[in-house]
Amino acid sequence: MIRHLTPKDLRACCDPASLPFADSREIPEDPAALARTQPRAHAALSLALSISGREYNVYLAGEPYMGRTHFARSFLDPAAKAGATPPDWLYVHNFDDPDRPRAISLPPGQGRGFKTALAKAVADMREEIPARFEREAYLAQKQSLMRGYNADRETMLEEMEERAKGEGYSLFVDDQGAFTLYPLLEGKVVSDEEFERLDPDLKKTLKAKGDRLLEEMGSALRRLSKEERGYRDREKDLERDAAGEVCDAHLAQFAELRATFPAIEQYLTAMRADILDNLDAFMPQAAQTPPPSPHGEPSFPDDVFFHYEANLFVDNGQLSGAPVIVEDHPTYFNLMGCIERESEMGALYTDFTLIKSGSLHRANGGFLIIRVDDLSANPGAWESLLRALRSGSARVEDPAEGGEHVRTRTIEPEPIPLDLKVVLVGPDEAYELLLYNDERFGKLFKLKAHLQETMPRTPDNVAVYLTLAARAIRDAGLLPFDRTALAGLVEYASLAAEDQSRLSLKIPLTRELMIESDALARRDGAECVTAAHLALARKARAFRVNLFEEEYLEEYDREMIKVATTGEAVGRANGLSVRMFGDYAFGLPHQIACTVGVGHGGILDLEREAELGGPIHTKGMMILKSYLIGRFAQDKPLVMTGSLCFEQNYAAVEGDSASGAELAALLSALAEQPLKLRYAMTGAVSQSGAILAVGGLNEKIRGFFAVCRRRGLTGEQGVLLPADNVVNLMLDDEVVAAVAAGQFHIHPVTTIEEAMEILTGIPAGIRDADGTFPTGSLYAQVDERLARLARLTPMMSSLCPQAGRG
Repeated sequence: MIRHLTPKDLRACCDPASLPFADSREIPEDPAALARTQPRAHAALSLALSISGREYNVYLAGEPYMGRTHFARSFLDPAAKAGATPPDWLYVHNFDDPDRPRAISLPPGQGRGFKTALAKAVADMREEIPARFEREAYLAQKQSLMRGYNADRETMLEEMEERAKGEGYSLFVDDQGAFTLYPLLEGKVVSDEEFERLDPDLKKTLKAKGDRLLEEMGSALRRLSKEERGYRDREKDLERDAAGEVCDAHLAQFAELRATFPAIEQYLTAMRADILDNLDAFMPQAAQTPPPSPHGEPSFPDDVFFHYEANLFVDNGQLSGAPVIVEDHPTYFNLMGCIERESEMGALYTDFTLIKSGSLHRANGGFLIIRVDDLSANPGAWESLLRALRSGSARVEDPAEGGEHVRTRTIEPEPIPLDLKVVLVGPDEAYELLLYNDERFGKLFKLKAHLQETMPRTPDNVAVYLTLAARAIRDAGLLPFDRTALAGLVEYASLAAEDQSRLSLKIPLTRELMIESDALARRDGAECVTAAHLALARKARAFRVNLFEEEYLEEYDREMIKVATTGEAVGRANGLSVRMFGDYAFGLPHQIACTVGVGHGGILDLEREAELGGPIHTKGMMILKSYLIGRFAQDKPLVMTGSLCFEQNYAAVEGDSASGAELAALLSALAEQPLKLRYAMTGAVSQSGAILAVGGLNEKIRGFFAVCRRRGLTGEQGVLLPADNVVNLMLDDEVVAAVAAGQFHIHPVTTIEEAMEILTGIPAGIRDADGTFPTGSLYAQVDERLARLARLTPMMSSLCPQAGRG
């Protein structure tokens, strides 16, 4: 019995009256709606929040247009708000090892305050320290030290001068403190010229006596030098005490921080000591051009004041809860941070103030979301991310380049401990590649959050779907969608899922349709979006992208592409295929031709011979031979030569969805019975003759219907499809209306025998107990033809030996 599908079988309608909402404004917000659509992914992310440690990161797997990043954010944002805000991080100068800046953490918001307060304190000290040295109290103390030193020095010099006079010499002290003895003759000082004119013996005696006197006065000279050094030290101590009082006064504001955070105490203590060691830098000095370096390198001003700055590396002061960072450009530097350099007189240099954070540091204490396809374009970033997760610390360093032998001088900032969850977003294929090709991935990303593309179309799930749609409408600021438009969205979700019993969860695709429908409604001045606006938006979208489809259909109209939609032919069948241009898919009919004859060549797949057929299509051709063997080679050998091909096909053929139509053409050629070309057929065939489900049903049916409609519907045309595919039908109104009017027919079939009965009008026939098919049946004719070919082939081989080869 031939089965016909009724209009209600062709699509799963949604009755607007069944919806409890007049429009989208009445749909309540449900924060848990998205989680209910993705129970597996929700469970994986929930577990990730419950497990601490750096190994339980998440791979969020799903196909494009699933709203993967939005799903991750919708789950993580509430959890992050309820979490603790991570600390601020600063880098400061390391006074013990300047090449290794130190990292300091402070409670959120205090990092900026510390940086600002420190900068102001240093600026104030730069003004107040020189001013302190100009105060009368300081100058009085300094003068007192100087007077005491000068008095002691004068006393010691007088003692030395008296001693020299007693020995007949005069002691002279120059401005640099150098001592010179001049001999006295008759109470007068002998000049150098006069000394040279003296008797040599006298000169010798005076010189020896003078040297002995200087040697005896050496202890006094050393005592004088020691006294001078003591004076200089006391003067330096006086300066340090005065500057120290200024430092202590301005650093007193950090007393609480110093008591709470040992790193702050250590840094400020070292900074105070460095300031006191570099007081000359605080003194007003005339600007001078720095002398050139003796080795030819440029020299830089000795500016010590940048040592007293704080580099606010990570500022979490504006956060309320944990951070959720989406890194959409994960280059090495964007992800891992960098050490910048500045140019000075043609040379590059760097210091701790030029250390910049990456998204890994900003997400520390929270969550980092990265797309795998973005990360795969930056291998260095991927390697560094894995190393950071494995070590539990984030380093900021210059990436090593391949083959690098010489590195420019740089700094090595102290690493920062990591405590975050990384969520990688990507397709299943990438997950498999990473899992099998990088053992580190499996160790560090132990949780897979799998997004499902569809969910069952139950009343509860319809309500959840409409909740998500209403949220998208509100977030995008769209016009309200009335009851008919909401019903249309439900139907569109089943169309996108290609299943009457399921709803597509590719919400971004639905959102695009809603935005376009809203634009059309606003253009018409409507207050609400209706089902008519949805239909118009779908039609407008198809018109924008269906140029190639229209050009193909014009070729069918002109019969440049030979596909008959009426009449009959032996060994000819109409198959259906789907073409994809960009993101637009459409169906086209193709004529499948078969010829058979005497010989041992078997069934020749012309597509494979021309290297146009893919492996799955080739497998489908092999299944045809297996079917013939199972049905007709039980009492005789299967000896024949035949060929199958897609007429006027110049592109690659892949898939087995046309194997049912190919088998129909083959059986028609064997039985020499014509097939009705008013039908097109799609469906894969098994070795037992079952017609199996295939994809693209809606596009295929629309494609054949379009060709028939353009040529004029006769009321006899239709499509044969696998019965298992009926649930996948979501056909357009035009096709449904034609079926309702009896102008077009859709027949579900479960076996090739059912299909052949429709295509030929002759029962296929079932083999009797004696091994024969009923007289007049289609398979009886096929069996008879195969038997005849088996008898003729040896005869032809004996008449022409070459005929049996190949």
